[in-house]
Amino acid sequence: MRNVSTASTVPVEVWLSGLLTVALFAGLTWYLAPLHPGALALQLAWSPRAFGEIIHLWSEADLARYRNHLPVDFVLLAAYGTFGYLVGARTTLFRGAGARYRRVATWVLPMAALSDALENALHWWLTETPRFGVPLVYALSAGCAWLKWLLAIGFLLLVASVLVREEG
Repeated sequence: MRNVSTASTVPVEVWLSGLLTVALFAGLTWYLAPLHPGALALQLAWSPRAFGEIIHLWSEADLARYRNHLPVDFVLLAAYGTFGYLVGARTTLFRGAGARYRRVATWVLPMAALSDALENALHWWLTETPRFGVPLVYALSAGCAWLKWLLAIGFLLLVASVLVREEG
């Protein structure tokens, strides 16, 4: 069994970006917890009607809370995108899996971050004022959210598959 990665061989920038990611994710989860329905429901709202139904269940303070989280969420996406890139490019985690596998793993979280950035920009615009004549924008926003989550889960599965291979 090969040692995939130990604390002493992981570059400090990987640790820092990972810790920043966890701290920001935990902080934003806590900050958005009072929203009912939650932020995830809004992220995945495909139509103006679905989006509007969620917004109308929120108070003005809830909507302000959601909008206020967006700048910090941009920092979060930069952190997790950087973390994913660094794990793929600067650690030994994916080296035994082949060049193509490693290349994919290196770029999965940065691609999720780009999708998240577009989603955030669209949500910033869509929550500013009611905008019901642009159904494709709502669909694009939800599509970006789905892609972000699928890519993030995909990264976790890539890591898990490498770790399972190493154990076997």
